[in-house]
Amino acid sequence: MEGLTKEIWPVFFPKMTCKRYQELLAFFDSPKNIWEGTENDFLKAGWKKEIIENFFVWKKDFILKQKDDYEKIFFRDEISCLTYDNQAYPKNLKNIFDPPTCIFIRGTLAIDKIFLAVVGSRKNTFYGRQITEKLITELDNNLVIVSGLAFGIDSIAHQTCLKNKKSTIAVLGGGINTENIYPKEHHNLAIEIINNGGALISEYPPLTEPNSFTFPKRNRIIAGLCEAVLVIEATQKSGALITAECALQNGREVFAVPQNINSENSYGVNELLKNGAALVNSTADISSVLNLQNTADCVKNKIIQTTNEQEKIILKLLDGQGVHIDFLIKNSGLNSQIVNSTLAFMELKGWIKNLGNMTYILNN
Repeated sequence: MEGLTKEIWPVFFPKMTCKRYQELLAFFDSPKNIWEGTENDFLKAGWKKEIIENFFVWKKDFILKQKDDYEKIFFRDEISCLTYDNQAYPKNLKNIFDPPTCIFIRGTLAIDKIFLAVVGSRKNTFYGRQITEKLITELDNNLVIVSGLAFGIDSIAHQTCLKNKKSTIAVLGGGINTENIYPKEHHNLAIEIINNGGALISEYPPLTEPNSFTFPKRNRIIAGLCEAVLVIEATQKSGALITAECALQNGREVFAVPQNINSENSYGVNELLKNGAALVNSTADISSVLNLQNTADCVKNKIIQTTNEQEKIILKLLDGQGVHIDFLIKNSGLNSQIVNSTLAFMELKGWIKNLGNMTYILNN
């Protein structure tokens, strides 16, 4: 990764596409030589005259007015940059239809791990929160969860990762510098992500204000980084569906959680399922496709070997799913007093979690 050096200055040019950048690399052999190139060099590299003129006008302005501000922000916020030609540039992202010329990074981008995007409605339901927390909690700890830092399912996904000490990455639709983190209400969440071994990333330079164009465009990066996309909830015009579409266009797996058809958030997800998305009933459905270990199953098996008979019976009935206490009483052969006391002890030991309304799941 690089700081703000001449090698990366050209990627700040607003009209620098990945195609144009590759044309320059092919001609100059090294990014170090691009900044010193002449207008004639750029013409030989295949750029159109109008774009060349725009670049050199912008270049002069960048040196006089912008460079110093960028340098201060890069240093203060510890921002680095990965250009398309860098060996550390994520391979999954490099192979999408429209890869970004570069990505700006705050934090740690662990490119050697498996990434899963978790996205959904900004106006999530209680069910959406419950399912997001449950699935992320139970998934393999080595999996990196990618989302967009937005309200709703995105922020729940990030928060659940932090709570369970799992790595997470937020892809922003604007600059990743302190002033431009969006939404501003999630500034502290963004800092927590960085401090806990995750990262903020964006294709947009620091000081870029997000807008209605940048958000849909960033969704291709969320999908592009990942092996698969999990859609929790989605309305008919949800941005989560754009992410899912980007995943499908680039040959990635799409998972979807079935919804109550009376919910507004069901339309997008159920449409995905109708069109061939993989249905998710539990983390096992995800783990089998991505060749991951189901953490909940490991926890369950470990506990069964070391607990008493009442706890074994209840653990088998939970089976990693949210189960109401009435179901446990009815199917365990134990009376309500024993079930209640056993659940209380298991919760104190940290083996299970009460989701509310006397519904329990295995805890990671």
